[in-house]
Amino acid sequence: MMHRLPELASALLFSCVIATAGPPFLTDDPEPVPWHHYEAYAFSTWNRSSGSTFLMIPAFEFNAGVAPDVQLHIILPGAYTTPPRAFGIGDIELGVKYRFLHETASRPQIGVFPMLEVPSGDSRRGLGNGTTWARLPVWLQKSNGSWTTYGGGGYQINHAPGMQDSVFAGWLVQREITKHLILGAELYYQGPQTAGDRRSALADMGGYYNLRENLSLLFMVGHTVAGERQMAGYFGLYYTWGSNRPAAGIRSSLH
Repeated sequence: MMHRLPELASALLFSCVIATAGPPFLTDDPEPVPWHHYEAYAFSTWNRSSGSTFLMIPAFEFNAGVAPDVQLHIILPGAYTTPPRAFGIGDIELGVKYRFLHETASRPQIGVFPMLEVPSGDSRRGLGNGTTWARLPVWLQKSNGSWTTYGGGGYQINHAPGMQDSVFAGWLVQREITKHLILGAELYYQGPQTAGDRRSALADMGGYYNLRENLSLLFMVGHTVAGERQMAGYFGLYYTWGSNRPAAGIRSSLH
């Protein structure tokens, strides 16, 4: 396991983090799913680095608005890595998003989204971390007409053998191009996750295409601009439903 730690750290950064962030991006937003509202994703992520490939395929995410400004979150991932080739369940993700400040004309909305990664993946085969680890972020968001920007950062706690605690941060700007299409660009930073690791920064572009009011296509592709050379991507389908769901465009229905 020890000789695979740098590869696993890369996989955790550009695969698990893709899943834990605001799909399809790495950076998340503070806006929770509305109360009595639900959303589901079927998706795949991929990371290519130094001859190694890590994918989440298939992976499923479910979010539920359980109270005003409170969202529960779970991801059940399949994981694939090569070389050596291995496939199985990855680390299950659990989280709670809480927005404690609403947006006004003069201030952004702000929220927290702590997450636990449960060690359900086989670390001996490179499919998981081996122990429970956590991410503790703070996110903020501000909108102006067809433009929205959000970002923030936090601290990652990982005591698996060979791993170390680290910081992360990201920021994104996106624009509603049409009623059906939103495009965005993002810059994401990750501090060293192992003793021999380097800082990494990834730039990416992606967006959402609204197939109908409650069904959307999500996509993202990116490349590191600092640190080890890597490529990453996300592709998925999003579905939303709920008794309190307002008639809304794709951005207001995606979290």
